[in-house]
Amino acid sequence: MMKALLFSIIVGALTCSATVGAQNRDWAGQNRYAQANKELPSPIKGEHRVVFLGNSITDFWPASHPEFFSANNYVGRGISGQTTYQFLVRFRQDVIDLKPELVVINGGTNDCAENTHPFDIDRTMANIESMVQLAQANGIKVILTSVLPVTEFYWNMSITDAPQRVIAINKRIKAYADAHKIPYVDYHSAMKAGDDGTINPALSGDGVHPNAAGYTVMESIIKPVIDKALRTK
Repeated sequence: MMKALLFSIIVGALTCSATVGAQNRDWAGQNRYAQANKELPSPIKGEHRVVFLGNSITDFWPASHPEFFSANNYVGRGISGQTTYQFLVRFRQDVIDLKPELVVINGGTNDCAENTHPFDIDRTMANIESMVQLAQANGIKVILTSVLPVTEFYWNMSITDAPQRVIAINKRIKAYADAHKIPYVDYHSAMKAGDDGTINPALSGDGVHPNAAGYTVMESIIKPVIDKALRTK
């Protein structure tokens, strides 16, 4: 009886482990843009390709304002729900291999929300720093951006200090950018409702993601910085 029970427990554990493993075989979302990357031709001489790397905020942007991307030769490589841990895994195929002149990195929202790991600001910064170093080693310019203001993580209500986490990580990103002479774009200040660090409800429908008006604000801030970076040799 005891042996049968033990065998049943082991089999159940192995089955559960195999199921979880199968569900997470593409944990970093490397299949998401695999075909699109293959179909994207190499940049021609004089082309100024820019890749936007991010989470759902970046993922939803081209659908909301497709002309912003098509008119400016911007390539969206956002995946909803992702953390900087996942960005780093797919950085080569979704950024380096596309041979952009510049990458815009917007990450940290889902790190604060603990989507894949407990919140650890040092590890999040290490991921961002690693991506910067990979880009620079491949001759790709970098723009770092702030995490957008957040009212609350509605998918993880156990986190009660969302605005404060975002403010803390933005301070770290800006300090790193300043220390390494990397352009830093502060979406947060332009989109917050007040000093409490929550997002302006006129710019978001759910307290996290920009609406069309929110993306318009972001575009007005990021494009001049991109243009300046592309002119700088």
